[in-house]
Amino acid sequence: SNINSSVTNYCWQGVISKVILLLKRVMKSRVEGGGQAGPPSGRGHGDLSRLRSSSLEIKEKEIREKGSEILREQLDAAKKELKLKDKECERLSQVRNQLEQELEELTASLFEEAHKMVHEANVKQAAAEKQLKEAQGKIDVLQAEVTALKALVLTSTPSSPNRQLHPQLQSSGTRGAYKHVGGHIRNKSASGAFPSSLGKPEPSSVSVQPVAKEDREMDSVLYAEFLMWKENPSLERSSAFLSRIYREDIGPCLSFTRSELSQLVQSAVENNSLTVEPVAMSALPMVKASAIECGGPKKCALSGMSRLCRHRIKLGDKGSYYYISPSSRARITAVCNFFTYIRYIQQGLVRHDAEQMFWEVMRLRREMTVAKLGFYLTDEG
Repeated sequence: SNINSSVTNYCWQGVISKVILLLKRVMKSRVEGGGQAGPPSGRGHGDLSRLRSSSLEIKEKEIREKGSEILREQLDAAKKELKLKDKECERLSQVRNQLEQELEELTASLFEEAHKMVHEANVKQAAAEKQLKEAQGKIDVLQAEVTALKALVLTSTPSSPNRQLHPQLQSSGTRGAYKHVGGHIRNKSASGAFPSSLGKPEPSSVSVQPVAKEDREMDSVLYAEFLMWKENPSLERSSAFLSRIYREDIGPCLSFTRSELSQLVQSAVENNSLTVEPVAMSALPMVKASAIECGGPKKCALSGMSRLCRHRIKLGDKGSYYYISPSSRARITAVCNFFTYIRYIQQGLVRHDAEQMFWEVMRLRREMTVAKLGFYLTDEG
């Protein structure tokens, strides 16, 4: 309403100013026309005045009518324009209301999404903190295990090996407990390697002197190969050091009558996934009832010979168990002992000098050779 009144006043003011300007122009033209006629006579002058006044009245009347008509036209145009403006204002008002509604909905949606994201972030953070605590616990356990392994390795030398690290050196009275060494699970009595310092000689009267009292002389070729391997230790056969040991010790020691099973055993030893367990453990719940047992308590699955088998092996995650004789077990555990030690060297757990590590490797090679020749320890006597 305020807009309409202001527009109407503005239009009327324009029309009135135009009418006044038009009247002034007409009066001026009439006065100029009367002055040009010359001085009239007395009577004629009166008639002329009356004619002029009547003419002026007629003109004023026409002017008023024309002014009124113009004013009405302008007023109608102003009203139409106002209607258009009202419609435009109404449309803009609707657009504004729609935008405000959409903005409110968008704001509410954004707040809801932000709340959801914060909730998810809190859940993820809680899960991450839980995983971090679990990982820290595992790290602490692993560090404790590494510290224990280092303590075992650091206290073991070729001349005075640690009896906990090398269970084959245990006396018969201290055997029987189970120990996990380097991923190969076996009984302490199962070391099977020929003793370096303790143990009874076999009935064949063969006797080996303790390592610490033996005379020895270093082979320069073997030592050079070991030093080259030690610069970049790995379990690959490409090095001259391991290639020789595979050819002279590991291969012959794990060469049994059943060649296919022998290859599987060697692969399991290399992958650190071989398990050796006494036959008595088969009664425990941890043994799968569906496991397929090959061989038997009186027949070795590797050699095929009839022997009393007190242990059996499992290759990785396979469900098959294979009975093995004491001699086969001694050969397998001798190779396992060798791989365990070179893995310690590869992982940097052995802090001895190169010569001490070399002689320990030579001792482990001798154990493989002796086991291949059929010598092994028993739990009896």
